[in-house]
Formats: sequence, C-alpha cells, structure tokens
Amino acid sequence: MKYFTIEELTRSTTARLRGINNKPSEQVINNLNALVYYVLDPLREAWGKPIHVNSGYRCRELNKAVGGVPSSQHMRGEAADITAGNREANRELYSLLRRLNLPVDQAINEKDFSWIHVSYSHRHRRHYFAIR
Repeated sequence: MKYFTIEELTRSTTARLRGINNKPSEQVINNLNALVYYVLDPLREAWGKPIHVNSGYRCRELNKAVGGVPSSQHMRGEAADITAGNREANRELYSLLRRLNLPVDQAINEKDFSWIHVSYSHRHRRHYFAIR
C-alpha cells in the first residue's frame, strides 16, 4: 500500500462512539489490500492529490448502525467510500476513474458526488452509476 493504510480503511467514528469492534479478519485484510492495489493506489497516483476514505471496512454491526445495505461490499472489505474534498473534485475524480478503466466492480456517484463508492472484487463488473 503506497497511499492508504489498513487503519484508515477500518477507522470509524460510529464504531468508536458505540463501542463496536470493527477489527477485520485476515480475509477482509486481503480484500482491502486488493482494493488498494488494483483501484485506490492507481487512482491516487493518477489523481496526484490526497483522496480521503470516508468509510471502508464495516463489520456487520457497524454496517447496520450506519444504515448500510445487508449485502454491502464494505462488510467484505471490498469497498470504500472516498472523496477528493468537495462535489466538483469528486466529479473530476469519478471521471478520471472511468478514463483509467481500472478493474472496479462498482463505482457509484453517491448523492450528486457527495462521495464516491468504489469496490473491487473478482467480478470486475465495471458498473458505473449514480444513487441520488
């Protein structure tokens, strides 16, 4: 991992405040490493500026606490919600992500570029869409 750490991919204010143990398993750590290696680090390298992780791995209890969907890729360490700082920068980051043609499973423009959900799994579906 060149630009990201397991700590930042597992950190959660909600988990801390609610006393939720969000410690990942070895399999989850392997999945997070793959997400970083194949998607996040190459994206950050091309972007040339910091990218902040809002939410990475979420254990089942944390996922429920934050209103995540029951099948969330966050629970497997396959997804991260990221931001470049504001909607305009996120729009540019999303466009760059598409141009790079990285092996994403999903790239979701969340709430008019409030953040970007990006995931990596063996499927590499390259689904790009928006959730308003």
